Amino acid sequence: MKKSIQRTVQVLSLALFVVLLIKGKVQLWMAIFVASTLLALLFSRFYCGWICPINTVIRPISWAKKKMKIKRMKMPSWIERDWLRYLTLILFLATMGFVFKTGKKLPVLPALLGLGVLLSLLFDEALWHRHLCPYGTILSFTGRFSKKAMRIDGELCNNCHRCSRVCPSNAIIKDEKHQIIKKECLVCHECERVCTKDAIRYR
Repeated sequence: MKKSIQRTVQVLSLALFVVLLIKGKVQLWMAIFVASTLLALLFSRFYCGWICPINTVIRPISWAKKKMKIKRMKMPSWIERDWLRYLTLILFLATMGFVFKTGKKLPVLPALLGLGVLLSLLFDEALWHRHLCPYGTILSFTGRFSKKAMRIDGELCNNCHRCSRVCPSNAIIKDEKHQIIKKECLVCHECERVCTKDAIRYR
């Protein structure tokens, strides 16, 4: 039931994004993102897992690649460095500032959508979600303080690695037991769906 609701919200959000894009009312979508960023203080990065049009397009691509056993290119190690993540964010903010100040209509959001899809065709989708997406970087700032988040019950977890294998943002790490890095979690519930011990919940 939860999965069907989530997919419905994703499709409707994607449709709204396309309509606003066609009508030239991107500012309304940015207002939705800003509201989601503030709400992340309470509910974590639900925007990424439920609303983001880029993620909505990327997920079926990743599913198809897995079914067809298409090999992914190895992610370069230098991409994982934080400076690149913040440089991407600075360039994004500078571009958006230029657009709002000058009124020029640059295809910033369509370009990000195309880039996210292209990179996910070639590499693991974590490359985009965790290291390059400027939206994700912004949400990670407020998401780290969220009251509600995906959590793993250490007493129930048996370290089977199912959750870490399906996490699209590599947000699950293993210490003594598996743990979810709250600020990197997309709240996509993929980990919860594959857990056979009912150890993962959004709470």
